[in-house]
Amino acid sequence: MSKIKIEANLYERVKKISEKAGYASPEEFLIHVIEKELSVLESADSDADVTERLRGLGYIE
Repeated sequence: MSKIKIEANLYERVKKISEKAGYASPEEFLIHVIEKELSVLESADSDADVTERLRGLGYIE
């Protein structure tokens, strides 16, 4: 298992939302979110589709 570092304030937000949503832990919530997003990106038809989706999410400009 790999570990990923995130900023403390982001972790607190994740922790708060994961509790409200009924997840067993912030880690379980993050795994769900990452798997969901990967599924969307993996279903893209081309690199251009992936780029546009990432741009729409604000990850790239």
